[in-house]
Amino acid sequence: MHARVTTTKGPPDSVDQATQVVTEQVLPSARQLAGYKGILSLADRTTGTGLTITLWESEEAMAASDEAADAMRGQAVGAIEGSEVASVDRYEVTIDERA
Repeated sequence: MHARVTTTKGPPDSVDQATQVVTEQVLPSARQLAGYKGILSLADRTTGTGLTITLWESEEAMAASDEAADAMRGQAVGAIEGSEVASVDRYEVTIDERA
């Protein structure tokens, strides 16, 4: 499994709005992409920093989704005034344990 980790920065009071945008706009599209395995979204309400981790069946599936992910990322950040993408990184998942 592989993961794309997007770090965003925005106004601290925009966390709920960002969550709503991801839930209503990004998730329905992401679920349609081949190899999509899930998402984890983390937020620091004091700084406005967010991490969104999408999980992919394989490195190839993750790479194949890059163009669509770029568009979804731009749409989500564009919906929240003062938000920006700080970084996008890609990793191999070496441990995956969920209760």
